[in-house]
Amino acid sequence: MLVVSDLSAVPEAARGAAVALGNFDGVHRGHAVVITAAAEAARCLGVPLAALTFEPHPRQVFRPDDPPFRLTLAEAKADALAALGVEVLFSVPFDLAFSRIEAADFVRDILAVRLGTRHLVCGPNFHFGHRRTGTPELLKELAAPLGIGVTVVEQAIGPCGTRWSSTAIRHALAEGDTARAATILGRPWEIRGAVERGEQLGRTLGFPTANIPLGAHLAPRLGIYAVRAGIEDGLGGVTWHDGAANLGLRPTVNPVPAPLLEVFVFDFAGDLYGRRMRVQLVSFLRPEAKFESLDAMVAQMHDDCRAAREVLAD
Repeated sequence: MLVVSDLSAVPEAARGAAVALGNFDGVHRGHAVVITAAAEAARCLGVPLAALTFEPHPRQVFRPDDPPFRLTLAEAKADALAALGVEVLFSVPFDLAFSRIEAADFVRDILAVRLGTRHLVCGPNFHFGHRRTGTPELLKELAAPLGIGVTVVEQAIGPCGTRWSSTAIRHALAEGDTARAATILGRPWEIRGAVERGEQLGRTLGFPTANIPLGAHLAPRLGIYAVRAGIEDGLGGVTWHDGAANLGLRPTVNPVPAPLLEVFVFDFAGDLYGRRMRVQLVSFLRPEAKFESLDAMVAQMHDDCRAAREVLAD
């Protein structure tokens, strides 16, 4: 997939595409409906399939003091869009100056002139331009004189009325409902990051863990999870292992100020420091707890690992 961040120098191969518009945080099944509609337009027109999104997420610019809320950071979002068949990703740098571009100027100067867009696809709640004045209806009005077609897809609703949205996924994760989050996403939710060197207490207890800060990721419900841990090889490959993870503040020993993901990878021996990992939260096992002693904590860790193995073997 070709990734374009500099809109002042768009490669010719990226111009003239059918473009799906949105923040695409999570790249969930609702977003897949938008991408599918854009793919159909691209096929009919014989042009590339593209997606246009913003980095960082506008909410991070307007509300920088909010707790982290992202479901997918830039790399994971790009990978998920590529998996849906997107050939060109316009990852537009978003800042306060960009936010002041009027809706009409965005459509004319960026979508039409710089990108040469042939067709646009968005969801019913897509907004753009200064003060979010641009709506799907205005998009159609502005695009028509420029010869750009527009498709607005309906809100995607899954079985039993499940609303496929980033907000619904955040709510599910806040409750520890990884199954519902995975249903909306179409895959398990995962956290990506580099393994940092910790205090190595787990190693002395027989549970060496890979410590991964959440960074800008959303903090889901704190507790113990059965996980699938993907260890990247640096060449694009990933080796997956079962595991158990504590996501929390470590209230028993050496508490930390911000949630930390500590992953115990089953049946693995090797140095993970500095390696990048992808950790899929498969099932919530129990809330984080404070123990009266290390012996009590270790006994519970053995129970947690047995429970995680049973869940992952099912």
